[in-house]
Amino acid sequence: MTLSIRIIPCLDVTDGRVVKGVNFTNLVDAGDPVEMAALYGLEGADELTFLDISASSSNQETTLDVVRRTAEQVFIPLTVGGGIRSVDDVDRLLRAGADKVSINTAAIARPELIADIADRFGSQVLVLSVDARRANTESGFEVTTHGGRQGSDIDALAWIEKAFALGVGEILLNSMDADGTRAGYDIGMITAVRAISKVPLIASGGAGTLEDFALALDAGADALLAASVFHFGVHRIGDVKRYLDAQGYSVRMSADK
Repeated sequence: MTLSIRIIPCLDVTDGRVVKGVNFTNLVDAGDPVEMAALYGLEGADELTFLDISASSSNQETTLDVVRRTAEQVFIPLTVGGGIRSVDDVDRLLRAGADKVSINTAAIARPELIADIADRFGSQVLVLSVDARRANTESGFEVTTHGGRQGSDIDALAWIEKAFALGVGEILLNSMDADGTRAGYDIGMITAVRAISKVPLIASGGAGTLEDFALALDAGADALLAASVFHFGVHRIGDVKRYLDAQGYSVRMSADK
């Protein structure tokens, strides 16, 4: 059976507001996360990702209240990330209504956190967020941390392979070079990760035209995450799904879409 492609809006949140910029800089306010979550649920999003992009860099915990209120508004899987440093952090988020958690900076600092979370809650709840950029590493891609603010000198493909061994259940691959540019997903990066990936791959960063979504799927993505094109009305989720459906991809179409 062919699994349906998942279309996932991403809410990057700072100080309780959704923001979006280019390459994680020049952030502009895009709205209230709870209201936007409810809207995307009605529009037919397959999942929703909530990332507190200030949490890791400023050592703030993810705002549990916003997560709770968001979870009350959506009836689709909700992934939450940002500032997760321990199994207890994951426990609190799952109790607040998250279905999955996304980790990045803390896992790089302490890789065994991946195994700790997978052992306690199962791999299905654990998404490894990989904010990667082109760099002089063996694969040509380097992992960044702290919301893309810091380099790590860690090869992205080597890191992903290590994460598989530790029990990660899904990869959220975000191209820092393409993020917010609307110039298209990083096809080379997606292709490289797909070649080694043993788990579902979510592509993120650079969605612009409807064709961009199809090209990312052709490169090997199992799901497509986007932010600015949805937040600022460039495309509606239904538009993307209708386009992909017409191109022969398997998507979940709501009865009223």
